[in-house]
Amino acid sequence: MIPRAAVSAAAAVLLTGCTFGASIDNLLAPPKQSVEQEQIYSALTEATGSGIRLKYPRSGKYLSAFIIEDLDSDGTNEAVVFYERNGLGVDERTLRINVLDQDDGRWRSVCDTAAAGSEIEKVMISQLGTNERVNLIIGSSLINRSEKNVTVYSYDSEAGEIIPDFSKSYSFIDITDLDGDGTNDFLVLSGSVNNAKAAAEAYKLDDEGMYHQYLCELSGSFTEFDSLSYGRLPDGRTGLYIDAVSGTGFIQTDVISMDDSGLKKVFGASEISYSTIRPSGCSSYDIDSDGELEIPVQFISPGYEDTSEGEQIKLTDWMSITPSGSLSRKYSSYFSIGEGYVFVFPDKWRDKVTVRRDAINDEMVFCAYADKTVGRELLRIYCAEDPVSREDRISAGYMLLHTKGDSAYLALIPQSGGESDGLSVTAGDVAIGFSYIE
Repeated sequence: MIPRAAVSAAAAVLLTGCTFGASIDNLLAPPKQSVEQEQIYSALTEATGSGIRLKYPRSGKYLSAFIIEDLDSDGTNEAVVFYERNGLGVDERTLRINVLDQDDGRWRSVCDTAAAGSEIEKVMISQLGTNERVNLIIGSSLINRSEKNVTVYSYDSEAGEIIPDFSKSYSFIDITDLDGDGTNDFLVLSGSVNNAKAAAEAYKLDDEGMYHQYLCELSGSFTEFDSLSYGRLPDGRTGLYIDAVSGTGFIQTDVISMDDSGLKKVFGASEISYSTIRPSGCSSYDIDSDGELEIPVQFISPGYEDTSEGEQIKLTDWMSITPSGSLSRKYSSYFSIGEGYVFVFPDKWRDKVTVRRDAINDEMVFCAYADKTVGRELLRIYCAEDPVSREDRISAGYMLLHTKGDSAYLALIPQSGGESDGLSVTAGDVAIGFSYIE
């Protein structure tokens, strides 16, 4: 059973290892600029002219068109601005990077260069490996986001230019200390293309400015990545949980870690990764907030084995990684992907409960199940989409589990008639077992 202390934390934690958001500059009006940003923008337009449009990174720490950081470690900040010129056709648009430095407190443009692609996907600024150089890492894409490219730049203040020294295509990028050696690694994931397998790469930069590559092929023919998250492994190391999309449109999980010898797959055999195949939306998740992620694996709810696939209801086992690199069932649950919640079964329910859908009342009903027979009701869960429905259910004896905007999640524990099957649950059991994931 999940510890009570984990209830509120588990409901609040979201897997966002990798967020693929829509272009901010296409969806929102540009935010109001600060005084410093206005000064930078004025210096930019003095150098480029006023017919420009600022470009905003889609994801990551830096979501502004103005990035103000110390790029050359001289104690003063430089500014990096992304923009494109107005009045050009789609095929003519050129994404540009302008670097501005300060001279006696006044901003001035010192470098203007073209960037690959037409959109800024992600920007990271970090040292890599043991090298003290500050790196400006820019991931960009074409307008349809079908191709992504990452370039690593360094800023030479004396020459007044940013110098690219690394570039490659990618599906996912991050900066992380995956091997726990106290220095940052540059992590790149690439999907399967033509005959090339999906792979993870880590790069370290040494004192001489040389990149050291560590490569690990992934278990499946992954074409893209659904979500990526970090979690603690049984031996205490950090693992990257990769929920990847295969050619079938389903997702499966591979897990990698890193030590002195480089990147390695955590699973003892590729078949373990294949056993995690499930529909999109079932992401790995720290269901009990203990720092280790669990991998959801679906199976047919008892009693539905002989029904058509469209009428089947699935339950979900949450699998944890063992020290030997295999998977072990940690919890069983009902996982409503569409409504964004998980109800983890108490231990006493394991293999003894099934779920049915009450279409009339739009509720999920949890029932005892033995000898291929559906028994008594143990619990009902209902998602109210408006305040009126919520209050109607509460007045009928339902307990409130969670609210999200106008939606509310409620549960009803039917009156017990003194049954001796040992499957009855309390309000505390229900509160502990419910998690809103979104």
